[in-house]
Amino acid sequence: MGKSVLELHDLDVPGFIRVLEKCKGNVFLVTREGDRLNLRSKLSQLMGLTHLIEGGKIAEAFLECEDPEDESMLFRYNLFQKP
Repeated sequence: MGKSVLELHDLDVPGFIRVLEKCKGNVFLVTREGDRLNLRSKLSQLMGLTHLIEGGKIAEAFLECEDPEDESMLFRYNLFQKP
């Protein structure tokens, strides 16, 4: 299975985490510096999301999804902000 990159902006953090919990495969947060954190881990969610949050929303994030269905679900959430 190939990985693809999804760029997210201005996400509601609690809603985003609810969507992450529905993902079947690994979802990695990728920083501009090249760091990769597996967001399936609660500890990685905390570490990764806290440094990207500005004013209660995720300012900018790049995600790698291993499962195409997860990518589609996260892409729809990015557009419509509904889990």
